[in-house]
Amino acid sequence: MSERPDRTKGRGPRLKHLPVRTCVACRARDLKRTFVRIVRTPDGTLAIDPTGKRSGRGAYLCRRFSCWERAATTDVLERALRVPVPPEFRAELLRWADLHIRREEPPANETSLEQEEQP
Repeated sequence: MSERPDRTKGRGPRLKHLPVRTCVACRARDLKRTFVRIVRTPDGTLAIDPTGKRSGRGAYLCRRFSCWERAATTDVLERALRVPVPPEFRAELLRWADLHIRREEPPANETSLEQEEQP
């Protein structure tokens, strides 16, 4: 009778699974906890879910202001959530982003070049 080799031998401890998600606006992939979830609840309403635990169909946005602007102005959320996004919710997305997400600033070398060009 042949013995099966120990398949766990030499592998070390098992690593904990870390869920990875994709931003619907820029398609960047990262750990779930780095994104903010937009959820379509079972009753059909849309909500911003920073905890990521509300029930319903979700779409993820990264913490770049440009992604939130794109989600508010294009149909990326409509495609991901499979429901029309009303203008009121688009405005709510921009308000939430203004409060919680830092706007991108141009890189330091671009601002220094602009300052040098001015007399």
